[in-house]
Amino acid sequence: MGYLSRAILYTLIGIIALTSVGSIQQGTNGVFRAIEEFPAGMFVLWLLVVGLTAYGLFRLASTFFDIENHGSDKKGIAQRIGHAGSAIGHFALAFSAYKFATQSGGGSGDGAQEAASGVLSFPLGDILLGLLGLCFLATAVFQAKKGITGSFMNRISARAPSATRWLGGAGYLARAIVFVVIGWSLIRSGWFSSGESVKTLGNAVASLADDGIWFTLTAVGLLLFGLFSLVLARYRIIPDMDASGSTPKFRAG
Repeated sequence: MGYLSRAILYTLIGIIALTSVGSIQQGTNGVFRAIEEFPAGMFVLWLLVVGLTAYGLFRLASTFFDIENHGSDKKGIAQRIGHAGSAIGHFALAFSAYKFATQSGGGSGDGAQEAASGVLSFPLGDILLGLLGLCFLATAVFQAKKGITGSFMNRISARAPSATRWLGGAGYLARAIVFVVIGWSLIRSGWFSSGESVKTLGNAVASLADDGIWFTLTAVGLLLFGLFSLVLARYRIIPDMDASGSTPKFRAG
């Protein structure tokens, strides 16, 4: 469910960015507003609410229970922290989709900015927000590395389509760019009190709209990442913990 929802979201973001600059410039709100206007748009929104929440929980399980065997060395800890950042990002997207599904027009507020303001209201909230930004930057590094090396293929069934490597490579590189934008916005908001809005996925893509070829390449990459996620929904090898909750076993998913 999580990978299917991710496929829908990224595919639509890529298509909307390439065909409707006005919608993507509204950021995440513009993306969900466009989805809401599709045939069966409300069903798609609720599917995203459930699926993105499920994907966030999956990434939290990877963070706290190491279900994908990253280990506890420096590299493994960094990867697991990156998964925590991914989880929080997908929870934010799920919350935004929920607002659109339960309110007419989704309201005018930005769920990510509201959440960031809530964090800043707590003691040491600015430090926490900046650390979250570092999580996204760490995730961006690993996303780029995956895209270049193709290391993600070791968790995909050999029955997957032959184009999977190239879909994933382009998609991960585009996603790395977006995660850098999101992470930097969190750091600026938390540690430098810049007053800059915290960016979620749609807002990060929108911020590249004036960058010409980089915007187009990122949009195409995200579209390809959506198609790649659709492949993952069918062919991803999902770790299955044993009764002791420690040693993961693997089964084709």
